[in-house]
Amino acid sequence: MVQLPAADIRRAVRLGLEEDLGQGDVTTAALFPKPVPARAEIIAQQPIVVAGLAAAVQTFLAVDPTLTLTVVRRDGEPAKTGEPVVLIAGDGRAILQAERVALNFLQHLSGIATLTHRFCRAVKGRSIDIMDTRKTLPGWRAIQKWAVALGGGVNHRMSLGDGMLIKDNHLALLKQGPQTVRTACRLAKAYKPGTMPVIVEAESLSEVRQALDGKADIILLDNMTPAMVRRAVALIKGRAVIEVSGGITMKNVRAMAATGIDRISIGALTHSAPAVALSMVLTRTNRQR
Repeated sequence: MVQLPAADIRRAVRLGLEEDLGQGDVTTAALFPKPVPARAEIIAQQPIVVAGLAAAVQTFLAVDPTLTLTVVRRDGEPAKTGEPVVLIAGDGRAILQAERVALNFLQHLSGIATLTHRFCRAVKGRSIDIMDTRKTLPGWRAIQKWAVALGGGVNHRMSLGDGMLIKDNHLALLKQGPQTVRTACRLAKAYKPGTMPVIVEAESLSEVRQALDGKADIILLDNMTPAMVRRAVALIKGRAVIEVSGGITMKNVRAMAATGIDRISIGALTHSAPAVALSMVLTRTNRQR
């Protein structure tokens, strides 16, 4: 079961409403001085995996706790083109005031979940984790990674304190001669022995050999072709978990999955997922509830 980042959602909703509604809604105030009974549907305009519904619901209720919301599709569930995701009833003024912020959550997070689902489906049949990275919007990391998990992906580390990942710039700064990768692995293993896995990036077979000498737990093959990854897999021979990253697209992910690796990390899941198409249809009703 995917864990709901409730505190992070509450904070994001509060900030979103402060940003959009902090100085009031002059248009709605000008047109509707009194409550207007209304109902609304948020409808998928394309096939999606729903994500962000919990944030959207909180947004509407934060604006007006008397609104009635009926959840039609839950977070993590698919929705087809033309299907409603949530129904809202109550004062139309409040619905209008919450609309943009609620849709921002739904469109962006559903975009992440939908893209993640596509990558997971592309490697179906192989025991491979599709993972995210730390390439997230500042302040939105927990909810973006929540969307990845809703789409079937696996979360990589949440912060710099969650695991040791030795990257190219760490190696550039350390610069300990031709055996820098091996030295870095050994230093990391000695820092907190046995408490967390050590991951190291390798850009060549020489660096893979050094990572093995340094007893790395996970070797991240960075920006390698499938052919080069196969050579690295043959060299590693099960002595470390193998991750690939860099330049992964829908066109090459299945070929990469066929090389014998264990997991694929994709920054685009969070930094480049296109927002999905959702719309809200609002209708005035004859009477108040």
